[in-house]
Amino acid sequence: MQVKIKIKRYNPSKNPSPYIESFDMDISPRETILNILLKIRNEQDQTLGLRCSCRSAICGSCAMKINRKSGLACNTQLEKVIDEKGEVLIEPAGNMKVIRDLIVDFTMFWDKIKSTTPYLQPTGPKPNRENICTNEDMLHLSKVTECIMCGSCVSDCTILEVDKKFLGPAALAKIYRFVADPRDGIDDSRLSMASASGGMWDCTHCFKCVEVCPKGVLPMERIVALRKIAIERGYTNNTGARHSEAINDSVEHSGTLNEMMVLPKSHGWWNIKELLALIPGGIRFFKNGKMPSLIHPKIPSANQIKKIFHKYKK
Repeated sequence: MQVKIKIKRYNPSKNPSPYIESFDMDISPRETILNILLKIRNEQDQTLGLRCSCRSAICGSCAMKINRKSGLACNTQLEKVIDEKGEVLIEPAGNMKVIRDLIVDFTMFWDKIKSTTPYLQPTGPKPNRENICTNEDMLHLSKVTECIMCGSCVSDCTILEVDKKFLGPAALAKIYRFVADPRDGIDDSRLSMASASGGMWDCTHCFKCVEVCPKGVLPMERIVALRKIAIERGYTNNTGARHSEAINDSVEHSGTLNEMMVLPKSHGWWNIKELLALIPGGIRFFKNGKMPSLIHPKIPSANQIKKIFHKYKK
């Protein structure tokens, strides 16, 4: 099979700017992207930089962007990603500094993981032997504990593209892993970290992390579950929790979203500085004819929707 492999190259010692280099190959469609890259390095260009180790989707070392979507090169077959032109574009993982070619600096990734205290912190009396976790709890945790720290979710995170202070899907999923573990004893500090600015409420539900995770950890779903736990345990004095409550109150009351009230309720009526900062945006909305109506009537079936809320709360 004739294919053109396009690789985004970067070697700061020779060229300060990244560039695309193409390699024409005749190769089996069932070959993996990692084997193709190794073949290029062994036979065509020994200077190609990349990371790899196990070749079995266990170590996570070979995470990179393949046709602009992150994944593991070792378990991605050529026939699954080649486009109609017979080309494949391979780039380094995103949201992290490129060191050389397909090798990126994971310092940011590991710093965020380390900040979550990623190990059990039990409290209370020390058990005589091991600290037993029920089979039910372990089954619940089985998927989230399968994370191999490949960084694919961080690579494609749309929030990290614009805000490097965001903890990121991997770190937040790690927080959930320990909050959901009955053996851990520092839920308060974990939930406090997740509730702060740059935490779980900054996630925009783009589903990118879910799409690219090679192990089905479902980071975004863990973030949503973490929010629910935080609200239930009283971590509501933040913009994200108030925003969620404002939407619930609006839909419960009238059946639809009262856009005029959501932002003031989210920021808090007492936060004058934050409310004043919303004025320029409000003016732009008004000029473009997108200002919500001051009067927000109930829809005809609002009472039925209220019954659903009432039943759920009960």
